[in-house]
Amino acid sequence: MNLGSFFIVLAATSLRTCEAQACGRAPLENRIVGGSEARAGAWPWQVEIQRGSSGHVCGGSLIARDWVLSAAHCFPDPSDVSPYTLYVGRHRLNGPNVYESHRRVRRVLVPDDYEQPQAGGDVALVQLDEPVAWSERVQPVCLADAGTPFPGGTLCYVTGWGHTQEGVPLSGVGPLQEVEVPIIEQTSCHRMYQAQSYDYEAVDIRSDMICAGLQAGGKDSCQGDSGGPLVCPIDNRTWIQAGVVSFGVGCAQPNRPGVYAKVSAFASFIRSEVPEAQLIGGASTSRTTWTLTLGYTLASLLLVC
Repeated sequence: MNLGSFFIVLAATSLRTCEAQACGRAPLENRIVGGSEARAGAWPWQVEIQRGSSGHVCGGSLIARDWVLSAAHCFPDPSDVSPYTLYVGRHRLNGPNVYESHRRVRRVLVPDDYEQPQAGGDVALVQLDEPVAWSERVQPVCLADAGTPFPGGTLCYVTGWGHTQEGVPLSGVGPLQEVEVPIIEQTSCHRMYQAQSYDYEAVDIRSDMICAGLQAGGKDSCQGDSGGPLVCPIDNRTWIQAGVVSFGVGCAQPNRPGVYAKVSAFASFIRSEVPEAQLIGGASTSRTTWTLTLGYTLASLLLVC
């Protein structure tokens, strides 16, 4: 397609929808176990999930105005959505949040073969009962498309309101926590999880999983962070979600890094159910990012969003 045709198609698309929102942007960005308090609004795709009287149970990430990506194990009975409330624009777990809004759940979709986190397939697509409104504090995250590489050593962030140590809940007003962790190459992670101990059985690190953390321990996601995003920067302004917090052994233990559902492994599942989600592939990242930015700019000029 030549550039002129591209502009025509893009303009037509923009006129049909007001949902064209550049993904992975954190307008208020300035720049868990072993982590620190995140700046309010720094991770505008972060979602908090509560279930009835249990209160906080999981995290998630906005991928479209009415869809959230989370973990399948956060929804033990996907057909029963009535107990769940999802919060966007939230920073404090236990304090006032001026910019937050909440939604109920319309439906939850999980892969047909999902059984338990250690067996893989630990992702859930959660449809909200009403779309959210985009703002500086509420933005969608970009998703890793099939084949997107995240080499060992890539520095990424995991965010959530989970325990700050094993068995130690987030205290006080409970601000959102962030921690920087490196990706661990899959064969190395598999080797770590094959090392058995008297109280631990070996686990296979499967092709739809990705690991992040320190071999020495000390930085990790923990209970309550499940379903939350592991995001990596692809340029100075854009974040792409590489993983969904899935499981681990304890929290931040040596040779037991956090294990995440690999988003790129579920690209077809996500695209088929949420076509408006923005998936970015490795080889075409720069061109795709340019296209998204151009589309957002053109839509703004057309005053359709």
